Amino acid sequence: MVSLVYPIVATICAFLLAYVATPAVRVLAFHIGAVDVPLDGRRIHKKPIPRIGGVAIYFGFVVTSLLFCDVSRELVTIWIGGGVLVIIGIIDDVVRLNAWIKLIVQLVVAVFAVCNGTVITHVNLGGGYVPLGVFSIPLSILWIAGLTNAINFIDGLDGLACGVSAISSLSLLIVVLLHGDMISTLLCAIMLGACLGFLPFNSNPARIFMGDTGALFLGFCFAVLSVQGVFKLHAVLAFIVPLTIFAVPLFDMVFAIVRRLVAGKSPFAPDRGHIHHRLIDMGFTQKESVKILYALCALLGLVAVFCTETMFENLRVVKSIAIAVISVALFVINLIIMKNPVTRRHSGLTEDDMTTEDYFHELDPEKARRIEMHNGGVPHEDAKQKENLTDENETAHEKAPTETEDSVR
Repeated sequence: MVSLVYPIVATICAFLLAYVATPAVRVLAFHIGAVDVPLDGRRIHKKPIPRIGGVAIYFGFVVTSLLFCDVSRELVTIWIGGGVLVIIGIIDDVVRLNAWIKLIVQLVVAVFAVCNGTVITHVNLGGGYVPLGVFSIPLSILWIAGLTNAINFIDGLDGLACGVSAISSLSLLIVVLLHGDMISTLLCAIMLGACLGFLPFNSNPARIFMGDTGALFLGFCFAVLSVQGVFKLHAVLAFIVPLTIFAVPLFDMVFAIVRRLVAGKSPFAPDRGHIHHRLIDMGFTQKESVKILYALCALLGLVAVFCTETMFENLRVVKSIAIAVISVALFVINLIIMKNPVTRRHSGLTEDDMTTEDYFHELDPEKARRIEMHNGGVPHEDAKQKENLTDENETAHEKAPTETEDSVR
């Protein structure tokens, strides 16, 4: 129990540091011109919003890890590699660097991480170790650079990337905690706190974006922690766990790259084909789209937890598949509900501004009459007849001569 106090306190510390640092970072963004101005149709926001919010997340992580963690190769890798990505993110948020330049820097940082021991040497498949041999280093670099970019690709709506990162941090935290890796648990807790501290300023309507500064740093942190804390676990389904936890940003990135290449465009050319854009085009609001992707990310995180053999030694594969099927079914049902404007309003997942007249307008006359009678009201048709009768009586009364008028005549 005492061992859990450190992660909890570290989470609170990172939360407070990121939260308190964000206003100062916002002022700095305006001062150096790191502001996102919506001048094209791809952007969702309608007013200028500062971009370098990731500096607050990095600040919260570094300071808290200095206070709570012993210096290790893994931590130094995150500090230095993450710091380089934060710097390149700040420059990009101010002057807009070429995408290929950013990719080269990300690959250099990935190579640095590999040289510092962040290497996927094998995967555990069906209880047996499969050594990667000569493919170990290339796959490690690809994983680190890919996940670093994946968080950046999904950063398109207020609070989306930050919230997904917080959920992924929590999922990763639970997995490594179940396997007794307290060092990775502490680092995941710090990441969770830093994301949650920034999220109030980033939620819709956002007052600041994390920008490339935060997205690249978070993606790099996830890549390093997943290699050190999950890929190397002695678990039958170890390699599936990180793929499941980060499935949403990874799928969005891969789908975006393939879509652009097929269209003959650069894989880094911006467009409105991301998952969040498609949800917006389907009629969902920003908040609704973000909630849908939060839910999907959380369900996949739950599946990843079920994949850990420490928690479910018996029938873990069956249980993992069962929870995956149930999760997907519930998600699809809710997505179908959300697509229809009427059922969306009935679901309670959105703000309900329905009036009594709106409700009765949706019903057929017989059902409306029955519901009105059941609730002690006057049936709609009877009310109309009574209203018409009252109007007729008032009209007749106005037309009838009064006693005073007869006497005058």
